[in-house]
Amino acid sequence: MTGLFARTRDSLERARVQPDLNRAGRCVVAFMVPLLAAIGWHLPFEAAFAAIAAQNIAIVDVRGSYPLRFGLLLTMAAVLAAATWLGSVSSGNLVFAVGAVALVSLAGGLWRHLSTDYGAALATASGLLLLIAMAHPAGSSHAHEHFLSSLVGGLWGVTVQVALWPFRAQHPRRRVVADSWLAVSDLMAAMVPEASLEVAGRHRQLAERQAGVRTALDHASAILSSAARGQPRPYVRQLDALNLAAARLATRAIALNTTLESLMERADFAPLAPSFAPVFTSLVNSARAIAVTIVSRQPSHLAAADVRLRRLGHLLPALQDRALTQMPRSPDSIQLGFVLRQIGALLPELQQALRSTIDRADEHTAFSVELFDLQTWTLRPLASTLNLQWRSDPALLRFIARATVLQMLGVAVFTFFQLERGYWLPLTMLVVLQPDYGATRLRAGQRVLGTLTGGLLASLLLWLPLPAAVLLSATGITIAGFAFWLKRNYTIAVFFITLFVVLVTETSAKVTVAFTVERLAATAAGGLLALLAAQLFWPVWERHRLPAILAQSLRANRGFIQALGESLRNGSGFDARTIAAKRAAEIANGTLFASLQRMSGDPHSQQEGIENAGAFANGCQRLTRAFTVVAVHLASSPPLDRTDLTSFIALATDTLELLARTVEAAGPDPAALKAARSSLNELTFLAPPAHNVSELEQSARSQFARCATELSALLLAAKVGDSA
Repeated sequence: MTGLFARTRDSLERARVQPDLNRAGRCVVAFMVPLLAAIGWHLPFEAAFAAIAAQNIAIVDVRGSYPLRFGLLLTMAAVLAAATWLGSVSSGNLVFAVGAVALVSLAGGLWRHLSTDYGAALATASGLLLLIAMAHPAGSSHAHEHFLSSLVGGLWGVTVQVALWPFRAQHPRRRVVADSWLAVSDLMAAMVPEASLEVAGRHRQLAERQAGVRTALDHASAILSSAARGQPRPYVRQLDALNLAAARLATRAIALNTTLESLMERADFAPLAPSFAPVFTSLVNSARAIAVTIVSRQPSHLAAADVRLRRLGHLLPALQDRALTQMPRSPDSIQLGFVLRQIGALLPELQQALRSTIDRADEHTAFSVELFDLQTWTLRPLASTLNLQWRSDPALLRFIARATVLQMLGVAVFTFFQLERGYWLPLTMLVVLQPDYGATRLRAGQRVLGTLTGGLLASLLLWLPLPAAVLLSATGITIAGFAFWLKRNYTIAVFFITLFVVLVTETSAKVTVAFTVERLAATAAGGLLALLAAQLFWPVWERHRLPAILAQSLRANRGFIQALGESLRNGSGFDARTIAAKRAAEIANGTLFASLQRMSGDPHSQQEGIENAGAFANGCQRLTRAFTVVAVHLASSPPLDRTDLTSFIALATDTLELLARTVEAAGPDPAALKAARSSLNELTFLAPPAHNVSELEQSARSQFARCATELSALLLAAKVGDSA
């Protein structure tokens, strides 16, 4: 019995800190208050519009600064009221109804374009109120009444959201742990060996950053210890594990710096120094990505952090091999290898600790696969979630067109045949249809299964003469169940919303068996039409196209380094051929990231290898940027023909072609990959002479040394991708 109580307590603790329980509470209050007010006080308005508008405002998990939150919620309330009015004035008129749904569908596409975080919810809610309004009697008086009802309900939903802000802090415990990771990232950023920084200045900066790490770790530890007094909560233990991981990484980073300072005193360190830059950059970016993920708890941030950590896992052994090859049998290089292995061994534990703090860690979601350098740590403010670019994603445009046509077809059917509850047909298509086929298929199956089971249970309720108080209580329970399970399990959420619809209808009219049959038929038809439409627009899985696109990106970078090599030897400057090669590489990289973005929207079974492909894509992007740095120094430069640079260009060309053939082939050639890595590790960049060294030569040696590390990491990624 004690064990049962302990498990129950732990479950409640986990649920308490997750947003689902809070969302359910908001939705119950937002929906039930207008409904009870209309029934108890006999208010002269349609309670359904007020309750639904309030519930759709309250269900949004909005983040960011409070003024921007308030502005967003008010805008959503206005859009919902406008959609209700439009549905009311077009009710019963086939032409107006089809035109109205087309307008709202296109507006929904605009909301999705403007904000991936909040646009989909607003598009669905406005479409829902439009369709419900179309099922009510037409007329200007009804339209004004429904408009005011929806507007008042929306404002009540805003009030429910705002009322909680003074009492619910912005995850202070998560913030202090994120601050620890931010301090660790700042420490590692100060360790990058830069020739422009004096030794004394570097030491002073490191001492300040090290003190900052200790202060942040101690502060987080004190906050978490205070929270864990008595019965420790699961999420506090998880955050404490992440804080401990930050301390361990900081300790290893300090050891790495000690070894690095010994290496910096060696005469042969200069050619190897640029090879450290990709590793330190990856360490800094990974730590900052972890900080963002801890506070945001977003699956997209977790996925990006996973790719960063995977990339770091490739760069660490690549740097170790280069150091051991260029400084063989050196105690310092051996010590460096040991510290790098220690950091690499910490990564799996770190990934697991991070995933345990994310509510929906197993949810695959679209994310920006291109990993930009994180110079500052900040959660995206609400304003930055708005996409104000005119150019839209072609996949989104196809989705908008598909959704608009389906909605027009569904509204035409239920308006022409004057079906009493025919709005369920376009409503099902509205919620089932997703931007890609895999998500649409999953949503359709969940919708049909949830509706079927909920409908069967609802049919049993038809035979029970339930009192009004019981009906209202059950209505509150079902809307809470829907809100709680919406982002956990859509099938269970649909089950609750099906019961909810029956109970709400029962309060205003007697429900018959025909009611259930009609809803089931409309749901099945809507789901089938959505599946057929999605299949027409998405006939090929992206993972089948990805190898060719990835090979194209690798070969475009090969063309870039070839053109760059000829310009170096001939002194032709940043000529048209080199510019064209650079542009081709950038276009190929952009195509690769777009492909990965599409693949991230495919079903989980079709996403095999996406993390490794993300590491490949980011490696290609880094190569292009490094080559570009050299290219900008080509203007008006004399020919530069150095043995070490020529050797690297030839080796890089062969390596990129080998990688392209590897990703295209069914399986790689381990011997060829190993030989290429050995050649890269043995490649030595000569220290430039003390005088008369051009900026071009300095840039070429520095950037090509970095690229050697990147190429070695790509070869490791090719080998790991095969074993996976």
